Amino acid sequence: MKATLVKQNRRTRRALSVRSHIRQTTTLPRLSVSRSSKHIAAQIIDDSKGATLAHVTTTSKKLTSALGGKTKTERAKVIGAEIAKLAKEKGIETVVFDRGFTRYHGRVKALAEAARAGGLKF
Repeated sequence: MKATLVKQNRRTRRALSVRSHIRQTTTLPRLSVSRSSKHIAAQIIDDSKGATLAHVTTTSKKLTSALGGKTKTERAKVIGAEIAKLAKEKGIETVVFDRGFTRYHGRVKALAEAARAGGLKF
């Protein structure tokens, strides 16, 4: 098997493992984080309804001034604080953290810690 297929299979298996564990253990909305090489996005999803309750990303127009001239980790902190603010406005205080296939390190960790500092519990 080619190395890229092996890596892709590992990522898929890791993501399915994380999400299946989350869905089996709770009925709370989940805070899903997706990361690319340049951007990071977070959304709060209600799996029972299949609806996105709140979302924020580094490509959004309203955050361009807050994200300008910052490193990727600093941008992740801004996104974490913003998703916590949006969740508070919607009345959501407790969520389950869904990191997908990414490891809890670097930008994902910075986003999670900023969301916790903003008042989200997970």
